[in-house]
Amino acid sequence: MTELMSRRAALVGAAAASLLPLASGTTQAAAPLTGRQAPGWYRYKVGSFEVTVVTDGINRFKMANDHVTNRPLADVGAAQVAAYYDAAMMTTPYNPIVVNTGARLVLIDTGGGEATFLRSKGAAGQLNTNLAAAGIDRNTIDAVIISHYHGDHINGLLDAKSGLAFPNAEILVPAAEHKFFMDDGEMSRAPAGRMQTVFKNARRVMNADVLKRIKTYDPGKEIVPGITSVDTNGHSWGHNSHIVASGKDKVFVQGDVTHVPHLFARNPGWHAFYDQDGPKAEATRRRIYDMLVADRTMVQGFHYPFPGLAYVEKAGNGYREIALPWSPTI
Repeated sequence: MTELMSRRAALVGAAAASLLPLASGTTQAAAPLTGRQAPGWYRYKVGSFEVTVVTDGINRFKMANDHVTNRPLADVGAAQVAAYYDAAMMTTPYNPIVVNTGARLVLIDTGGGEATFLRSKGAAGQLNTNLAAAGIDRNTIDAVIISHYHGDHINGLLDAKSGLAFPNAEILVPAAEHKFFMDDGEMSRAPAGRMQTVFKNARRVMNADVLKRIKTYDPGKEIVPGITSVDTNGHSWGHNSHIVASGKDKVFVQGDVTHVPHLFARNPGWHAFYDQDGPKAEATRRRIYDMLVADRTMVQGFHYPFPGLAYVEKAGNGYREIALPWSPTI
């Protein structure tokens, strides 16, 4: 009996010892830290169409004094803090989408491109990486629709060696935007600074190989079956947004009608420094957002937090975005 009790005591003692922390310096995590995010893509249906939001990543930079040209920086910082952002730092998401209509595979806007991916060490320019993760071969994309000619929307037309990133796609661009940025006279009159840079970058991206595939479109036209262009200029000369519709369902793909919603949807009267015509951009924002509210139309925001799908409602003197709940099924 004494021997049995001793054996039981030894077993209990060993079990208790196993629960004690290891000696200092010998504790190890159960698994190494990964240090990376999962690939960024999200799918939803619009009628019979399948939409894949493919994040191009984000850009973070110090908030410029003139980021909002008609409001003091203190007001912008307060709006940042109210939305739980750093007052001094701007965070810009990028959300291109791919629409599979069953007959066509259409990319709307391209993000910053592979060169941006390399330059940002993977923080932005993620489109091609995330397309592959989503099971989409970029060689199967047969149309690329461009909303306007700012770099974060067109640079991804080129790969890192300035070749065609989507070699089998026709490239559909707004006629007014293309005419403006390809006009030597307009380029010569561009104000020094940002607008000159936008012109030079547009000329760089629209190289001979891209121009061979360009087809222009006008507002109010069905440019691909199920995808209709909408005149939303102001942010740029010929900016267009797009309505993707199938059956009774539709989503308004807004391009840059607003930039980040916590600043420019909630404060539609604020003029961003990258709005080519601030007052016109404001008028467009109010017109489009009043329509979205009245029609209860979903909006897909290029610069909304990923995946960028929301409804909007009136809130104070502006609008508030209501993100759609994440769905684990399509």
